[in-house]
Amino acid sequence: MSSKRNLNSAQWGHGWKDTSYWLDDLPAFTDVAKQPPTHVDVAIVGSGYTGLNAALQSIRGGRSTAVLEAGSPGFGCSTRNGGQVSTSIKPSLESLSQKFGVERGRAIRKEGETALDWIEDLVTSENIDCNFLRSGCYHAAHTQKHYEKIVRDAEKVSRTEGIEAHVISRSNQLKELGSDTYHGGVLFPRHASLNPAKYHRGLLNRVLESGASVIGECSVIDIEKERNSFILTTTRGKVRARDVIVATNGYTTKLVPWLQRRVIPIGSYIIATEPLEPGVMDLVFPTNRIASDTCKVVYYYRPSPDRTRILFGGRVSATETNPMVSGPKLLQDMFRIFPQLQGTKISHSWTGTVAYTFDEMAHIGRHDGLYYAMGYCGSGVSMASYLGMRLGQKVLGLPEGKTAFDALPFPTRPLYNGKPWFLPAVVSWYRWCDQQQIGQAKNMRNRKSFLA
Repeated sequence: MSSKRNLNSAQWGHGWKDTSYWLDDLPAFTDVAKQPPTHVDVAIVGSGYTGLNAALQSIRGGRSTAVLEAGSPGFGCSTRNGGQVSTSIKPSLESLSQKFGVERGRAIRKEGETALDWIEDLVTSENIDCNFLRSGCYHAAHTQKHYEKIVRDAEKVSRTEGIEAHVISRSNQLKELGSDTYHGGVLFPRHASLNPAKYHRGLLNRVLESGASVIGECSVIDIEKERNSFILTTTRGKVRARDVIVATNGYTTKLVPWLQRRVIPIGSYIIATEPLEPGVMDLVFPTNRIASDTCKVVYYYRPSPDRTRILFGGRVSATETNPMVSGPKLLQDMFRIFPQLQGTKISHSWTGTVAYTFDEMAHIGRHDGLYYAMGYCGSGVSMASYLGMRLGQKVLGLPEGKTAFDALPFPTRPLYNGKPWFLPAVVSWYRWCDQQQIGQAKNMRNRKSFLA
């Protein structure tokens, strides 16, 4: 961290950290096994939301279970995300119906609603203290044209899918969000927020209490099929398992090349501000919503659970970078949206890796005998948890493990091997389009202000 000396002190708070804000008040977790078992019914690669929810099902279903984690448990995005909980389904009902038929399209969309309700039930039934709140999400339009589109979309999903959505005009926007930058938006009142690291820790505790083994710093370097079982070679020895679940999402490697070719790892960057002056949060987030916008390179932000800080995230560069570079860029974007926050400093700046797919959908299934679920496209808190649970049920052979995602094609692209060489060009193009639209919208506002 010696390079901190070269940073602009006007942007960085004293003693700022390049680690997740969510980990600050969470004690280090040391209650993990040192060595994996030599034999187990179910071996799970990855200890994020997917892996732990799968483990909870399999161990409680009577199957000996080991969770193998390359880093410390929860090392990945499960403790690094923004804690925003949505329905997670990006494609519209219309586009899904065109691909898979109306009935299947509706079923896929419904899984998103089911996942959102299910995670609340899970947190409640397992008594996980993670600041879960049905805060609602304000989806803001950064141009008038985008506003008109999301209004049409909101009216359509309300009419055809029964999804609660309320249009917020620009004249009423300050009641939801303390910004004049946007042209109005749509409120989804059932969306939620939580503390992602506390949620992960709660899951981890339940898995261990149920009798599963969780082994950290235990990379799986090979999986070999042998008759009716698998041999997993790890950095801590070999494990024989009847069933194997791969739950690595944005951290998927060449361990399973077929999966690596189907997910696109993308860095997402977040900052937390220093504590704000009393009363500022009431002006900026008067209703305590989580928020996102319609930019192609999306920004997402929210108050901390105690309403003292703002957590602001997004993609800030075409290529992957580090928190010391991304932090000031995110801060300037935050100031653009909330000019009244000028002078606010960064207390934390960090990054995590999410996994996109070529069809913008999560996938669950089995390939060459290996179970998997991944590709949550940056909206995975509820869906990763939900599909992890369904994976565990599939391993147990339970009929309720069936999902609307089963047997969907999991596309890749020619020449793609897991390294997204095309991403810098795509992100650069999207960012240029966003900046042009933002600039045009700003000029139009200035013109109207001048004429008035």
